[in-house]
Amino acid sequence: MVVYRAADVTSGTEVSWRQLGDDEVDRIFQALADSTRRDILSRTLTEPLSVSVLAEDYDMSFAAVQKHVSVLESAGLVKKNKKGRERLVSGDPETVRKAQQLLDRYEQLWRQRIGRLDALLSDESGPEPDSPIGKA
Repeated sequence: MVVYRAADVTSGTEVSWRQLGDDEVDRIFQALADSTRRDILSRTLTEPLSVSVLAEDYDMSFAAVQKHVSVLESAGLVKKNKKGRERLVSGDPETVRKAQQLLDRYEQLWRQRIGRLDALLSDESGPEPDSPIGKA
């Protein structure tokens, strides 16, 4: 289970601990590992589109695009909604937000490590008098 502190996007205040299961994190990032799926997600976050409309822009079969959509759907990154005879695909900003918050947490951890390393390297005591750096 991955646990991280998240900020409420609307208010900017910190909220309680949230959790993503390891399987959920794996599905999200495996889905995002493919450039076609990232493009489909980007397009469907802007507006709901049918798989037919999505398929027009890719040099692959309708079935291949449908499979990409299915991977995104199982990761919770898109949802399909029926509108008449069509099934429209819409990106789910909440799942994208969860992934972003997890990445933000990793970035924060790395920035803290870099800060500690910077502090260590810029030790105010300066070079030792017998070191080659301390000699003129």
